[in-house]
Amino acid sequence: MNTGTTAPRTRDADDGEAPAPPTAVVVGGGLAGVTAALALADGGMDVTLLEGRPRLGGLAFSFKRGDLTVDNGQHVYLRCCAAYRWFLDRIDATALAPVQERLDVPVLDADRDRLGRLRRSALPVPLHLARSLATYPHLSLAERASVGRAALALKGLDLDDPALDEQDFGSWLAAHGQSPRAVEALWDLVGVATLNAVAGDSSLALAAMVFKTGLLSDPGAADIGWARVPLGELHDTLARKALDGAGVRIGLRTRVTSISRMENGRWGVEVPEGPDTSGQILAADTVVLAVPQREAHDLLPEGALDDPDRLLAIDTAPILNLHVVYDRKVLKRPFFAALGSPVQWVFDRTDASGLTEGQYLAVSQSAAQDEIDEPVAALRARYLPELERLLPAARGATVHDFFVTRERTATFAPAPGVGALRPTNRTRAPGLYLAGAWTATGWPATMEGAVRSGTGAADAALTALGRPRGHLFREAT
Repeated sequence: MNTGTTAPRTRDADDGEAPAPPTAVVVGGGLAGVTAALALADGGMDVTLLEGRPRLGGLAFSFKRGDLTVDNGQHVYLRCCAAYRWFLDRIDATALAPVQERLDVPVLDADRDRLGRLRRSALPVPLHLARSLATYPHLSLAERASVGRAALALKGLDLDDPALDEQDFGSWLAAHGQSPRAVEALWDLVGVATLNAVAGDSSLALAAMVFKTGLLSDPGAADIGWARVPLGELHDTLARKALDGAGVRIGLRTRVTSISRMENGRWGVEVPEGPDTSGQILAADTVVLAVPQREAHDLLPEGALDDPDRLLAIDTAPILNLHVVYDRKVLKRPFFAALGSPVQWVFDRTDASGLTEGQYLAVSQSAAQDEIDEPVAALRARYLPELERLLPAARGATVHDFFVTRERTATFAPAPGVGALRPTNRTRAPGLYLAGAWTATGWPATMEGAVRSGTGAADAALTALGRPRGHLFREAT
């Protein structure tokens, strides 16, 4: 493996020495895998983390483009994302990804040339949003009243009711008096960004979870946080430092080809020969598979799940990101959302990217099935005029660079019925666990869901081994 990586220590201690700690191999170095590895190491296990890419961070990473450091896509989290906030604290990155003091989302309507804001007060739920909703200019007075009634109905839903997963959110909204304009200007404004699907394509269970937790649980729950530095500094550099500090061995460019039970009852994780590997089978007491669902399906040993093909039925959804570098400042706000335009959310990434002249904007487009494979020239022709329509200062600006990043399988698709397909962290095979935002976290495919899956897998493994769980994140603690 790469420099600094060795096989796990043997479980049997040398004569006269204390028994060696139980060993674990975590397959996958995204947020779920990094979290699982940290939590297992904090619980006293001897951990090796294997990742096929040359970096950690999974689908939330950075890369260099000339002098710029670019995130593959804009990622945000909310104050209610307790697990991801735990993760930031664990890797000593909290100060680099701060949260708004109070929720404040500028919303620009391109067709009506109007600015509205979704923001909260310090009043208790649901009054914390009452003033903002009452003055929200993108909805009529009747639509604002209907939104309030729907929100109260949503708050009354039981998230443990399996019937919610069989319904789509769009039909529920229509049945509760929500006009197409209300869906566009409020429900999809939030839902598309968090679920990666429009209301009609989203499970009511997942949508209800997002809105109940983010907007209807605590006044500050929906305050938005995002990295003020490149994501790679958090999810790769600082994550690797934390893993090193915890004693986790890291194997990059290391793809696992099989996982099987050995004669002694332990797990054998096969790593083929390659540029950074020597070709070996790593023995471990515990294995955490923290890879995408289809890759997990291919690696699962027979009998690990009752119906492993369920994993193949969990569909994926794309996210498209457009990156525009102007010769001057065209946006005064750190971000905004748009209506009446194909543009969804726009963030100023100038400082984070290292740009010293001009301004760099990232345009984040979720649920991008219709555009994910379009040529760059077509996207440029469509979106630059839209940005000029939304931002008058861009009309005379020179575009120094326009490029596109595409994540075709960015998230699992939150379609009705997906909840029945998502497996728990535990498998039928003792010592083998699953992690990933696609597992049954109760959350959509977010950084929060990924971290929760990693802590859940580690918690299950440590509990099975009777190991202490350290300062592992747990809900309501």
